[in-house]
Amino acid sequence: MELRQLAYFVAVAEEQNFTRAAERVHISQSGVSAQIRRLEHELGAELFDRSARTATLTAAGEAALAPARAALAAAEAVGQAVGDVAGVIRGRITVGMVVGCTVTPLFDALAAFHRTHPGVEIALVEENSDRLVQGVRAGSVDVALIGTATAAPADLEALTIVSERLVVAVPPGHPLASRPRVTLRDLGGHPVICMPTGTGLRAVLDRACAAQHLRPAIALEAGAADALADLAARGLGVAVLSESMAEAYRDRLTVRVLDDVDIPALLCLVWRTAHGPAVRELLAYGHRAFGAAHDRAPGGTHGGVHGDAREGGLPASPAAGDDPQDSRTGSPEEQ
Repeated sequence: MELRQLAYFVAVAEEQNFTRAAERVHISQSGVSAQIRRLEHELGAELFDRSARTATLTAAGEAALAPARAALAAAEAVGQAVGDVAGVIRGRITVGMVVGCTVTPLFDALAAFHRTHPGVEIALVEENSDRLVQGVRAGSVDVALIGTATAAPADLEALTIVSERLVVAVPPGHPLASRPRVTLRDLGGHPVICMPTGTGLRAVLDRACAAQHLRPAIALEAGAADALADLAARGLGVAVLSESMAEAYRDRLTVRVLDDVDIPALLCLVWRTAHGPAVRELLAYGHRAFGAAHDRAPGGTHGGVHGDAREGGLPASPAAGDDPQDSRTGSPEEQ
């Protein structure tokens, strides 16, 4: 029995899909399938029910999952214990990010972290916000950048990166374009174009509408701001975006703040309270990167970046010009 077989087994169990598990562990789907077949042969029992489109655990698989996770955690702990003695952080860290969101300070933090800690493998996954939160809670994602309507999802720590208003974007000549102020009720006769359920922006819109007992006519959904703007520009509906998203489309769309929506659209980094040294170091780099972006901008904002960089217990930022401690020195199978 090999550790990689256990890692593949856990990945398939958590993803419930061989193809997604293969993408997660960065090998071919056939490679994952072959290794799990070998593991099953060695254990003398099938671990997955392959009769449906999703890979579900058998009774033997359910029994094996917790010990497999424990074995992987123990192996990682061995490496970390040796690393602690040698002053080196090792292992793997998985960073989640909402689909289609480009936040340069996050990439700056990842690059700086990688330069200082080359022994830590970094994996990046894209998903909607709800699935990323589930991943952080389950432990398959260490740190995630999510959109949300609440400052911190229950039982997770959070750093607010962006806090801004919801806006509507319409082409010139649209009835809402001539209004000095627009409210949710004004959307009542117009088809609405917005992000799908599971995204932060949609959560804000749904909560605001529920508070006023309104049910807007959702005509079209898309997961990318460019798609929402293009659809609105072609007269297919009223796009609901955040303020910073809408800035890029003011050359062809008229933007109005939704005047009666007080719930902010938030972009946050989230992580579990209990985390290892690699996550702690990455969070310190995140604090530094987002703090620098905030300081560079007029009035203390940069691209919609707001918020207290210490929110949610984030480790303190290193002094300007310094890095945090440099650890180098001190069937469903075919889905």
